[in-house]
Amino acid sequence: MATLRLGDTAPDFQAETTSGPISFHEWLGDSWGVLFSHPADYTPVCTTELGATAKLKEEFDKRNVKVAAVSVDPLESHHGWIGDINETQNTEVNFPLIADKDRKVADLYDMIHPNSLENATVRSVFVIGPDKKIKLTLTYPASTGRNFNEIVRVIDSLQLTADYKVATPANWVDGEDVIITGAVKDEEIPERFPKGHTRIKPYLRTTPQPNR
Repeated sequence: MATLRLGDTAPDFQAETTSGPISFHEWLGDSWGVLFSHPADYTPVCTTELGATAKLKEEFDKRNVKVAAVSVDPLESHHGWIGDINETQNTEVNFPLIADKDRKVADLYDMIHPNSLENATVRSVFVIGPDKKIKLTLTYPASTGRNFNEIVRVIDSLQLTADYKVATPANWVDGEDVIITGAVKDEEIPERFPKGHTRIKPYLRTTPQPNR
């Protein structure tokens, strides 16, 4: 299938997971979602990534985000691997690992690297909004572990900019000033952003984060 793009509807699917069977869209409900893939079970980088994700559960919960991981290995393998993750990463895996031995999910989300083994997924990340639309895609090579603090940062930006006519500047983190979008006229700023603003250039106007 064609590569998924921002704004596309995230494909729905049914699958077995370490938390029981799920229907993806139904499981997401009104939450935001993070779906991320792993090249295989019992691999070192993936083990650290799943541990890091488990440790961020409180942060995801605060943002109304559900997380699910997918690997092309079967369910029995996932259950065994979770034991290793919990032991080596000093945590408890607290989100579903999707069993995808027939590669249905990997194919739906175009996770199979064309220049790699046919059963090796790249390190894909999809952030999905409550409207089931894809808001962010990230693809890492198999050799590079993902930065899950960055994924949390991006979700903060996505949730903020979904509700206000603002954009977030380079390296922005929650609590810092944001940029007023060009859709907002100068005369509208006082009403929309009563905390005040700074006019750096006609096209570059900043304001304190409006939901803080």
